[in-house]
Amino acid sequence: MNDSIHRVNHEIRQRRLQVLRVTDLTPRMRRITLGGEELQGFTSLGSDDHIKLLFAETPEQQQALEAREMARDGGARPTMREYTPRRIDLEANELDIDFVLHGDGPASTWAAQATPGQHLDIAGPRASLVVPDMFDSYLLIGDETALPAIGRRLEGLPAGRRVVAVVQVEDIHEQQPLPSPAQVDVQWLIRGQDDVLARVQHMPLPEGRVYAWVALEKALTRQVKAALLEKGVPDDALKAAAYWRADGTADDA
Repeated sequence: MNDSIHRVNHEIRQRRLQVLRVTDLTPRMRRITLGGEELQGFTSLGSDDHIKLLFAETPEQQQALEAREMARDGGARPTMREYTPRRIDLEANELDIDFVLHGDGPASTWAAQATPGQHLDIAGPRASLVVPDMFDSYLLIGDETALPAIGRRLEGLPAGRRVVAVVQVEDIHEQQPLPSPAQVDVQWLIRGQDDVLARVQHMPLPEGRVYAWVALEKALTRQVKAALLEKGVPDDALKAAAYWRADGTADDA
């Protein structure tokens, strides 16, 4: 048994799944449940794993999808976006993916019109970063794009662990339940009103050995990571990821 943070690689396989259910969690967050026999063998060991969602925006891309030629070069290569698997149930052959409906981009556009019976091709995850239960406390900092990973991490923690989750959302209507066996303090921050960096700079770290995880806009992620290092969070107990960029481009969102 590996009792340190470690990476596990997986075989990448393209899977064609069917939309089973569409559930609106908040006005801007939609959960789409996918399913099908091709989900068998799917492996996701880390709460912040990423899978690729494959979209065809041209006839050539559609042909590549149908031929399972995900890796083709040029214009025939499907458009890809990365998302966190929110829930996996291999007994029921179900996979939940949560989408932020932000009005543009192939993934958000697809999710906005998705209905049961449609299909979506996925691939991955390529690897999982496994964080064993070796910490006393957790500090989770993110925005809407990070909520699937935060929610999955919270559900997987045992009782007795302490968690502070700082989550930036568009408005109060974007707050959602985040159940956990652990003792959790969720601090909801409203974009444009609350300063995420200032909150992190002035807040005390949770007690004991802390694992910190950050996923925000790229520039803000860098600033928050620097602030946490200054506060004494060890670099080997800190993961920071940029899920999107302020210029509108995706960054593994």
